[in-house]
Amino acid sequence: MSDLREKLVGLKNHMQNHIIGQEDLVKKLLITLLAGGHALVEGAPGLAKTKAIKTLAESISADYNRIQFTPDLLPSDITGSDIYVAATGKFEFRKGPVFANLVLADEINRAPAKVQSALLEAMAERQVSVGGKRYPLSNLFMVMATQNPIEHEGTYNLPEAQLDRFLMYIKIDQPDAAAEKKILELVRREDKNENKEINNAAPHKMTIEEILAAQQEVLAIHTSEEVEKYLIELIMATRKPEKYNNTLTGMVRYGASPRATIALDKCSKINAWLEGRNFVTPEDIHAVAYDVLRHRIILSFEAQAEELSSDDVISALLKAVPLP
Repeated sequence: MSDLREKLVGLKNHMQNHIIGQEDLVKKLLITLLAGGHALVEGAPGLAKTKAIKTLAESISADYNRIQFTPDLLPSDITGSDIYVAATGKFEFRKGPVFANLVLADEINRAPAKVQSALLEAMAERQVSVGGKRYPLSNLFMVMATQNPIEHEGTYNLPEAQLDRFLMYIKIDQPDAAAEKKILELVRREDKNENKEINNAAPHKMTIEEILAAQQEVLAIHTSEEVEKYLIELIMATRKPEKYNNTLTGMVRYGASPRATIALDKCSKINAWLEGRNFVTPEDIHAVAYDVLRHRIILSFEAQAEELSSDDVISALLKAVPLP
């Protein structure tokens, strides 16, 4: 195991000690970070979405900002704006909260389209435009946006173009009884300041340079020609699902884009790297397929009428596309 991989695995274990019952969320956040992408996390309130990104930021030497999205939010509240300085008689640009390494966009679907478009530029171009000038963002820049699936009043659906900019769309569920017990024990220790043992077990605090180096290291993970062919065929199947499963005829309006192919390739390599392998297997592709594809498959009206979800389509295709 390489030194960087060992540190990342230590970071993952450290986060899982603090984010009880959300092991999958922790791993997918690390995959997103190493892929240089952004994550949309959907889950009910109280499932440690905010704590997860904050713990990640505290575990590396990175700047962290949280933006609470509300209907009255303005684009300048995210990007910053030009402020008139009386002492100099000139306008100076004051950076907004998007100028950080890790940004939590809390309840992103509560903000109107103009605000979402400002965030979209930052996510897609790693820059913001204010007053005709462009300001670059950090080399390490990740947005984790959250949305609540059980509350729809006063929310705005994210446009497909913005959804496609998210590397992963992660859905999280309530913890089971065993995890719930561990959560209680952890909170009680924290309330009594008895969590020193956990804090002392924290891994080496990684630097931005180490994260960027790890991003380069995962590129060396090998994907065989057979596995690559399988990955591409899986993407093709989202566009013509009826060729693989007759029950999916007419259920998909638009399949996954080429950006999905790139994302699936990157994420499967990182999953293999975190698992300690230097080559990709079909299991690595399956491990990330739902999170990479669920927001990139647009269902037809017939599918919606039958209450079919994109996850149902992905499950059917994973069974139908022959393994290498």
